[in-house]
Amino acid sequence: MKTRRRFTAEFKAKVALEAIRGERTISELATKHQLHPNQITQWKRQAIESLAKAFDDKASDAQVGREAEVTKLHAKIGQLVVERDFLAKAFDR
Repeated sequence: MKTRRRFTAEFKAKVALEAIRGERTISELATKHQLHPNQITQWKRQAIESLAKAFDDKASDAQVGREAEVTKLHAKIGQLVVERDFLAKAFDR
């Protein structure tokens, strides 16, 4: 019985990129890399989906970072207002 072949992420990315480029057909790539055409199609679909996420994640990470910074700044403003009010009452005596 044959053991199941495992492929590295680099190999999958290489094959998917070749499929996306379209310089060769899926059948030619399958023969070249000794894979089933459905496997190449699946890797191609996964690559395209994850490519879109790569650009979306950066925008959402920046937004989360901005929101965290705004929250921190609001807390600091609140602290400074409390200190100002305390000092104003202390000097008004």
